[in-house]
Amino acid sequence: MADSVMKWIRGIREKFDKTQFFMLLSIIGPGIITAAVDNDPGGITTYSVAGSHYGFLLLWTIIPILIALVLIQEMAARMGIVTGKGLADLIRENYGLRVTFYLMLLLIIVNFGNVLSEFAGIAAAGDIFGISKYILIPICAIGIWFLVVYGSYKVVERVFLAASLFYIAYIVSGILAKPVWNTVLLQIVTPHLVMRSDYFVIIMGLIGTTIAPWMMFYLQSSIVEKGLKPADLKYSRADVISGSIVTAIVAFFIIVACAVTLYANGITVDTAGEAAKALLPLAGTYAALLFAFGLFNAGVFSAAILPLSTAYSVCEGMGWESGVNKKFREAPQFYFLITGLIVFGAAIILIPRIPLLDIMIISQVLNGILLPVILVYMLRLSNNRKIMGEYKNSRTFNITTWGITVIIIVLTVFLTLSYFSPNMFIFA
Repeated sequence: MADSVMKWIRGIREKFDKTQFFMLLSIIGPGIITAAVDNDPGGITTYSVAGSHYGFLLLWTIIPILIALVLIQEMAARMGIVTGKGLADLIRENYGLRVTFYLMLLLIIVNFGNVLSEFAGIAAAGDIFGISKYILIPICAIGIWFLVVYGSYKVVERVFLAASLFYIAYIVSGILAKPVWNTVLLQIVTPHLVMRSDYFVIIMGLIGTTIAPWMMFYLQSSIVEKGLKPADLKYSRADVISGSIVTAIVAFFIIVACAVTLYANGITVDTAGEAAKALLPLAGTYAALLFAFGLFNAGVFSAAILPLSTAYSVCEGMGWESGVNKKFREAPQFYFLITGLIVFGAAIILIPRIPLLDIMIISQVLNGILLPVILVYMLRLSNNRKIMGEYKNSRTFNITTWGITVIIIVLTVFLTLSYFSPNMFIFA
């Protein structure tokens, strides 16, 4: 028996390729970071609202959204590796400067709304810990600016990867809430449709917060800056898949934590900050503080990524120099964009009684309008044999991704009409 076990262990060691393992470690990063930022304060708010308003009923959406996230991110990563160019760069080269200019203008507006929501999340977390936003926001904004402006790509990536680890706080919060796991697991594989407009609006919110326009631009740009080649494609896919799975797991535990505590006690919330405060008497001090810490980490993490992503995209689209490895004088537009988004985003959050919820909702609507447009351009580019060669999309991949795009377009129209005319879709 002992001989058989030793033989089995030796077989595993022979199959284990150290070179491939270390290659994976050197390549991993862009996919995990991009997917992790999906769980920003806006995303945490959406998951909290889903759990507190509908309990476990929306858990079934996690698996199809995960599949869509993996496919879309893989497509962006593949284009970056094969072409060596960012998405905005490819759009400008193939569809002209005018189209690119309007896309970048809309992206700046949408991402600025997202930056505001990130700093709002930091302020909400600070409030729970008893720290004034007038102290916390400036400190975080200055720290983020110094990291992005003065850090090399490797330093920035390592800090972002470290920040990604802290999302485990939400997993622990979900476990501390003590759900009935048999019920939870059954709900995740049982689709539920509630014929109410707000239910479909939350579904669109879940899609929009998980698959956002900025992420395709950022992922592709960071892969280009990292210098990945077609030989690295399988490792990049592993990076994308693992990051997407972690994102889905975090979303799952946030919904579970809010469903078990808030929904079960008839408490509904509209922000992640409200969720953290409401968890205090229901799930215990540790669960509530972990939830709040996760919100703070997500806010800081995302407030760094969103300006960086925006600067990458706009500079590529307009043909300007970009990249954190470049000096300020080499890429002035890149760093001015980052600085402007951070400074104005932080400053606006410090304005007393600013309607943050309205700003977040409008940015989500614009996000939803921009997303299908970007997806259509991505699909056309990734099917262009002149651009992608043998790495163009397969037929099965196209059927699936076009189907996802059509669904998102339908839900986007629904979300937009629901925002401008709330009484238009009342089913029940």
